[in-house]
Amino acid sequence: MTDIWFESCGVKLFAVESGQGRPILLLHGGLAAHQAVRLFAEPLSAHHRLITPDLRASGRSHFAGELTWDLLADDVAALVRHLALDHAVIGGISFGAGVAVRVALRHPQIVERLVLLHPAFGGAELGLTDAQGRAMRAMDAAGSRVVEEGIAVMFSLFEALPTALRDRARALVATYDPASVATSTRFMASGAQPFARGDELVAIDVPTLVVPGLDPEHPVEVARVFAQIPRATIAETTDIATAIEQWLR
Repeated sequence: MTDIWFESCGVKLFAVESGQGRPILLLHGGLAAHQAVRLFAEPLSAHHRLITPDLRASGRSHFAGELTWDLLADDVAALVRHLALDHAVIGGISFGAGVAVRVALRHPQIVERLVLLHPAFGGAELGLTDAQGRAMRAMDAAGSRVVEEGIAVMFSLFEALPTALRDRARALVATYDPASVATSTRFMASGAQPFARGDELVAIDVPTLVVPGLDPEHPVEVARVFAQIPRATIAETTDIATAIEQWLR
């Protein structure tokens, strides 16, 4: 993999890439970093140029200001420009799917195709479910303490995970910048959405793959909102890399 450092709105941001061919830019979920995407998407680099950034206020892309969906979308556009690409397949998982949708609405010229994996944000009209609200408030309750108490306060969020996943999550989070964690968890808990109404999605005029979520924090009713995208394909699968590969053919 090759490290990439680029600048957007005065902030230095980080990404990695591997492989050659058609560029696929995939965005991680909330309280995660590019490594989380690589866990399921790495096989795509065998035939494509896989680009996975750390979103602003995540991973090595440190940021302690105020986040907005537009700012996050502008960062993706800045990365595409930095790499001298005309466009790319752009997608994301969970929170990253929300950013990808905002990119498609705000910077449609750079989106060749759109990939929405386990989307968590279905617009202000739908809002957050009770389960989503509880999860995001729990993250923010811990995130609001990290600057003063240290990053280890986040570890309690992973107690219910299987041992291997819990240990991996703790090891990754231990590398995070506390101020960035506080920023990102505060933004997620705010309930801000990447669009207002589902009918706005009819403006997205590119082939779109939607893979519904599998848990209460990524409810199927969110995925159904994206069926309003005119060229959307809904695919229920647990093998995400294969689903993307087959859909791109």
